[in-house]
Amino acid sequence: MKVATGIGACLFVAVATCIAMTAPAHVQQAGAERPAALAVPALRDGQHDFDFEHGSWKIHLSRRVKRLEGSNDWVEFDGTSVTKPFWNGKGNLEQFETDANGVHIEGLTMRVYNPTTHQWSLYWASATDPDLGTPIVPMVGQFNADGVGEFYDQELWHGRSVIVRFIWSRITPNSAHFEQAFSPDGGKTWEVNWITDQTRVTDAAAK
Repeated sequence: MKVATGIGACLFVAVATCIAMTAPAHVQQAGAERPAALAVPALRDGQHDFDFEHGSWKIHLSRRVKRLEGSNDWVEFDGTSVTKPFWNGKGNLEQFETDANGVHIEGLTMRVYNPTTHQWSLYWASATDPDLGTPIVPMVGQFNADGVGEFYDQELWHGRSVIVRFIWSRITPNSAHFEQAFSPDGGKTWEVNWITDQTRVTDAAAK
C-alpha cells in the first residue's frame, strides 16, 4: 500500500507539473503587471455640432495638384454651398458648386449623427460620381470640447491604401475652416491636399 501510495503521489506531482507548464501565460502570471486601461473621455452630445453649417456660404478653395508625389503646386478657386438640416439637426445636406479650370463641379455631402455612438458619418457624392462611393464607406468622427471636428476613413488612392482625415476648425457664426489630408503610413505623417475657407452670406445674396 505504501508503494502504491508513493506511485500515486508521484503521478499527481507529474500531472500537476505538466498542467502548470502548459497553462496559458495569463493563468501562470495572474499577478503580473498589465498595461493600463485607456482613459476614455465621457461621450458628449454632439447632435448639434454641425448647426453652424446651416445656411448659404461663399467658399475659397485650395487644392494640391498632385497628392503624395512630393508636389507643392496648388490651384485656387471659389465656390458656393447651401446646407439644410433634417431630423431636427441630427442630419444635414450640403450642396456645393464651383468652377475650377473651366470645369463646373457639383457635389453633395450628407452628414448623419448617431446618438448611440455620439459620432457623425459623412457621405460625399458628385454629379459625375453619384453613387456615394462603392462600397459606401463614410468618414466617421466627432467634435471635441474645443469645437474641432476630426473624421477618418480608409481608402485607395491610385491603388494604394491611405487614411483620409477631415478637420473642421476656426468655427465662428460666420466662418469656418476645413482641411483634408492623406496619410500613406498609418497616420504617422499627413499631407494636406484640400483646404476651404468659407464665409456666410445671406440667403438673399446667395440667390
